[in-house]
Amino acid sequence: MSLNISFESDISLEEDSSYDSSVISQEEIAESDAELAQQRNLDTQVLDEALDAINPDVSEADHLNTDNQVSLDDMLEAVAENENTTENEETLEIENSNVPLADEAKVTFSRDDWKIMLVNKQHPFPEDYSFPLGTISGSMRCDERIIQPLLDMMKAARQDGVSLIICSPYRDRDRQTMLFNNKIDRYMEAGMSYMDAYNLASQAVTVPGSSEHQVGLAIDIITDGYSSLDEGFGNTAAGKWLKENSYKYGFILRYPAGKEEITSIEFEPWHFRYVGVDAATIMAQNDMCLEEFWNTYVE
Repeated sequence: MSLNISFESDISLEEDSSYDSSVISQEEIAESDAELAQQRNLDTQVLDEALDAINPDVSEADHLNTDNQVSLDDMLEAVAENENTTENEETLEIENSNVPLADEAKVTFSRDDWKIMLVNKQHPFPEDYSFPLGTISGSMRCDERIIQPLLDMMKAARQDGVSLIICSPYRDRDRQTMLFNNKIDRYMEAGMSYMDAYNLASQAVTVPGSSEHQVGLAIDIITDGYSSLDEGFGNTAAGKWLKENSYKYGFILRYPAGKEEITSIEFEPWHFRYVGVDAATIMAQNDMCLEEFWNTYVE
């Protein structure tokens, strides 16, 4: 079978010398489509599965495990056990006061501001990036600076009769690398070369170093009665509430519909990213994704 697939993450050996020549030989790269078809019997089921993977930052259905889900009650219990809760609330309530921006045209943001860090395939985060890791509940963690805004948002949702359940927050590099390598192995077992498997895996799983989950600023959200990470979440009461209200607490719908060509990610109504109230308000008012915000407001 010939692989006639175009990827944004196409790899060139001349540009990336890190590949082991014993794994990818010049002979393999020079193969014609005919030679490829003769030498490999590709598992078409695996290939179809790979091509259907349109949301690469979903973590292998971990969200279906109740141990990887956190409700508001779980968060409240965890916060009650945190001796520094009072200090954190005083610091973060100022940022989440929802004071209107005086003159939006004059507002600029520093690219060094941790809240608006741009993380995607073209902008991986620095390998030496560090941040304070805090506990949401149990083993679920994220950047501790977003825990109070997250708690405030979940409280507000409950007051409006909406249930928000957190899943897939922080993932460390080892976890992201494992997810990525698992995909490569699966595609190679289906008969692909390493290069083809790598390219395809990068479409199914975010390349390590380019996932917002790794910097603790992104969370996936589900709700009672709907635990699927798919477009249907956007039609739930929780999905609609978040779209209308999340910016008030500093969160944005990171991959909105209609912005796919800019973000390179399909619509993900469950994936929210903390950017701070000021930036989130501008993006909400101007129907911007984070990439567009950077082009306009970041210096």
